Amino acid sequence: MRYKLTFVVGLALGYVIGTRAGRERYEQLRKSARQFAQNPAVRNAAESAAHNGREIAGRAFSAVSGKVGDRMPESVAERVRSLRERGANREDDWGTSNT
Repeated sequence: MRYKLTFVVGLALGYVIGTRAGRERYEQLRKSARQFAQNPAVRNAAESAAHNGREIAGRAFSAVSGKVGDRMPESVAERVRSLRERGANREDDWGTSNT
């Protein structure tokens, strides 16, 4: 019960503070977030992280499938294949190429 009360109080406090800040502050935060996401350094870091994640997933799949053999669930194998295909000379979600 204590946690529910704390949650409700936090929710009410957030609502009051949010309404006082108003639409102008919301738009300002939204603009800042958009500028941050469109920053080339941030985009390159996200691209690099996605590429490294795909690479590590492929290596992990190879290592595990070598030990597990045919017992690898097809859903896991299909997901890894889709990640490999996505990373192969294709544009990512940011609209930039993986170079």
